[in-house]
Amino acid sequence: MNLFSDCYSKVKKDCFKYIRSQEISNEKFKNKEKMLKQFLIPLSFWINKKKIKGETLFVGLAGGQGSGKTTISTMILLILKKYFKMKVFKISIDDFYKTREERIKMSKKIHPMLKTRGVPGTHDVNLILKFFKNIEKIKFKKFSLPKFDKSIDDRCKKKLWYQVKDKPDIVILEGWCVGARASKKYELKKPLNVLEANLDKNKKWRNFVNLQLNKSYKKLFSQLNLLIYLKAKNFRILKEWRLKQEKKLRIKFRKNKRSKIMSKEEVIKFMMTYQRITEQMFKSCPKYCSAVLFLNNKQQIQNLKMN
Repeated sequence: MNLFSDCYSKVKKDCFKYIRSQEISNEKFKNKEKMLKQFLIPLSFWINKKKIKGETLFVGLAGGQGSGKTTISTMILLILKKYFKMKVFKISIDDFYKTREERIKMSKKIHPMLKTRGVPGTHDVNLILKFFKNIEKIKFKKFSLPKFDKSIDDRCKKKLWYQVKDKPDIVILEGWCVGARASKKYELKKPLNVLEANLDKNKKWRNFVNLQLNKSYKKLFSQLNLLIYLKAKNFRILKEWRLKQEKKLRIKFRKNKRSKIMSKEEVIKFMMTYQRITEQMFKSCPKYCSAVLFLNNKQQIQNLKMN
């Protein structure tokens, strides 16, 4: 039995159990064996080789909305913990969104579109940088990190926040814009969709977002040791996947009267705020990312490239 097969036999139970927890009755996960054997296990071995003893490895994992970032990053976490016996802490950049109150203030001070969470400038980057710094301290002390609830569009109460009790061997930061780079100024001139054309006529919003990428986010992403990218074929397919994702949220939170689950129209409008950076990442990420997982139209991994 080779190492990959040995790994598969030891992690498949936990991985498949997690997959079942993410399925809904009329939508089952297909080709999970192939995904594990051919792609995620080899990728986990590759990550393990990059790990330096005594140091925390910071791994970024990016991909467009609905591309499966949470599922894939969780599977990688399970493999690294179960087979390689590593301490792994995973968190989404979404958990570092500024509070609803903070975004409302930004929308009044800078641009109305900044009330909508998502784009660079709506995260508390200083808090993420502090998180990284705390991890690297020689004398580690436990600390807490925020947890964001998309169903109410705000942070959870502090008693529900993540607790980092031990120094991790690996940190996985996943998110749609993780590793994104700023555009050239001339690329911002022409509106990309009706949202930009109607609500950002003077380019103030897109210039602000781009400036954040060029400053605080650039500093943050430079601290990642590895960057993994989930490459979908186009933006149209991402919209389909994101609508499916919202459907799952609607089922999950159907009894919660406070939940802010979006309609189809709201999802499409929401994704327009992501479109510019997402399409930029389609072109650029495969050139500079450490590893790329290429997805087919059925949201399945069809190829893996590791640098």
